[in-house]
Amino acid sequence: MRQLSLSAALLALALTGAPAAAEGERAGVFDYYVLALSWSPSFCTLEGDARGADQCDPRHDHSFTLHGLWPQYERGWPSHCSSTARDPSRRETAAMADIMGSGGLAWHQWKKHGRCSGLPAADYLEASRNAYEAVTIPPVLARLERDVTLPAKVVEEAFLEANPGLTAQGITITCEAGMIREARICLTRDLQFRPCGADVARDCSLPDALMQAVR
Repeated sequence: MRQLSLSAALLALALTGAPAAAEGERAGVFDYYVLALSWSPSFCTLEGDARGADQCDPRHDHSFTLHGLWPQYERGWPSHCSSTARDPSRRETAAMADIMGSGGLAWHQWKKHGRCSGLPAADYLEASRNAYEAVTIPPVLARLERDVTLPAKVVEEAFLEANPGLTAQGITITCEAGMIREARICLTRDLQFRPCGADVARDCSLPDALMQAVR
């Protein structure tokens, strides 16, 4: 917990100049994946509480949840690809709620990103779960019991320590409204750690980002 009290003066998150998504691209044509992990307490504060999202009910104790597994080009990314793959059933998307917070998010991620993987829906959802489970959530964060303010670099360092083989070039931490929002980890098409493209590697650098307690 010593590192969680650190505070360093860093620059603000820079998002300008990022390439836009290429919609309607051909499914299966991409270079690597971005595994996006959402800090659930931040999602709940910014969006989920107002929606009455079940994910935000205290009985869940969510920390980092799976936002999505996103096919990525070395620069830019495809979305809403044309695909002949059958859409997942309601049962298949509902089964992802334990790690994604809701079946609705799983459905949205399939439509926007999953079709671009070129995989059948069941295989894409399985790959998403496998990628999520292959990354160790740092224990000190997974059971965070109180709100803390800290540099995003501390969160990154915790992931690096918990995941041998992951390098600083393969993870980026994002912020929103002064809070830690996501950890994004870059993976090969066979779900091994790899460096991120330049457009993904845009670390949050707030001096004191809020990380609310797990709830």
